Parts: sequence; C-alpha cells; structure tokens
Amino acid sequence: MRIGCIGAGRIGGTIARLAVEHGYEVVLSNSRGPDTLRELVAELGARASAATVADAAAMSDLVVVTIPLKNYASVPAAPLVGKIVIDTNNYYPDRDGRIAALDDGSTTSSELLAAHLPDAKVVKAFNTIYFEDLATQGEPPGSPHRRALPIAGDDADAKRVVGAFIDELGFDVVDAGPLVAGRRFEPGTPPYNVRLDGAELRAALES
Repeated sequence: MRIGCIGAGRIGGTIARLAVEHGYEVVLSNSRGPDTLRELVAELGARASAATVADAAAMSDLVVVTIPLKNYASVPAAPLVGKIVIDTNNYYPDRDGRIAALDDGSTTSSELLAAHLPDAKVVKAFNTIYFEDLATQGEPPGSPHRRALPIAGDDADAKRVVGAFIDELGFDVVDAGPLVAGRRFEPGTPPYNVRLDGAELRAALES
C-alpha cells in the first residue's frame, strides 16, 4: 500500500517517517511543489518520493490530507475518487478565519472536506496528537496503557484500513462513530491532545 501525503509539515512529515519505517512507500506533496521536498525525501530514503499534489493523490492507495483547514478546497477531487482519505485537520479560527458553518455547529471540519470530496472515503484521524508525541509514543500491540487515538468516518471498510494503519504505527484505535462524531475529539474536547489509553479515551469521548 502506498501512502500519499498532501501536506508535509509536522504531522504529515511524521506520518511519512513512521510509514517508511514500517515498510510503506510514501509520496510527499505540498502547495509549493516537489522541489521543496528534496531534503525530506533524502532524509526518508529510497521508499520516499515527492510529486505534485494531484500526482501524489493519483499514485497512492491511502491519502493523508494534512494542510491548514482554510485550504481544504485546494485538495483535488478527481484523483481521490474511491480512495480512502485521512483528514488530520482541526479548525483554528485564528489561523483559518471564521467559518460560519463550524461556528454554529451545523457541520464539522472533516465534513467540510468530505463534501468537497464526495466520492472519497474520508476518515478523521491523527488530529488529537502532537507531532512529537506521534513520533515517540508508539508502542507494540498489547503494551500496557498503550496510547489510543480516535477515528470517525462513514465507511466501515475505510475505518478498518485506517485503524489497521494506526495500529501498525504504534497506537490503539477507538472508533468514535460516523464522521459527524469527529466533533467529539476536536480542539477543546476532553480527548484532544491528551495521552489516554483505550478505556480512558472511550470515557473521554462519552463525557
């Protein structure tokens, strides 16, 4: 399975690094073009390459969208038809500007991306963990009090694929429900940016 990253900043770069360490091929992309990713590709080694955003989406089996939410409409829809898309985004008004539909609760940040990508299978994940913790806190399955990460999505098969990927990277997974349930682990909620094991995370999602 090839992992495509749309966005190669702190979270995107960390996911790419972990994926390469676990034997995946990774295609990195950003808004500035593949030439700006040469150093990161060289650091990651032979399993990593860089491409345009559209090509990274087209070439990959699982695509991670990890760009500021305000830029979600720049993600190309056509190459993502039928594909699983991991959305790591959070809504930060100071960075993204005010988005009325998020302020009034009529939708969620991941649902905005899903509406923009109507033929993709969007799963919200990796938005509750700081990139340095993502890089260092992964543990083998069965480790006591292994950190758990929440996911949400409307496609059960897509969630299974994403859950297996997260587990391989070193974290337990708690399925919070459909994509709209992503609001239960957005900034300001009890599960956000807190180290919790599976039982603790389930309790936090319910609180």
